[in-house]
Amino acid sequence: MGSMFSANRLSKEEMEVTMNKAKEIVSSYPVVVFSKTYCGYCQKVKQLLTKLGASFKVFELDEMSDGGQIQSALTEWTGQSTVPNVFIKEKHIGGCDKVMESNKQGKLVSLLTEAGAIANNSSQLW
Repeated sequence: MGSMFSANRLSKEEMEVTMNKAKEIVSSYPVVVFSKTYCGYCQKVKQLLTKLGASFKVFELDEMSDGGQIQSALTEWTGQSTVPNVFIKEKHIGGCDKVMESNKQGKLVSLLTEAGAIANNSSQLW
């Protein structure tokens, strides 16, 4: 497991640049999902957001040349090393379990509506 992180080990300067990029991405869209194309949990979150009628921006880290560095920066920033890594209105929501739980509790639609990512508050999946 250690080798996975050593391949993406960033210098302080690289981490700062990559962290700034991640924060710029998050501040540029109401809803951001950092994902990997082959991740089932990512698919589940993207499907839920789609069913709720939310507009969201997906960044597939496995298809980005600096995806590994961005994931390392997200880990440093949020404490979450896995994907999906979801942000709504620049607030870190979490991964699949947290997004699903937020929806189950009836909080996700209001967060999305507040972020301007969803037109109405009438659709909610349980």
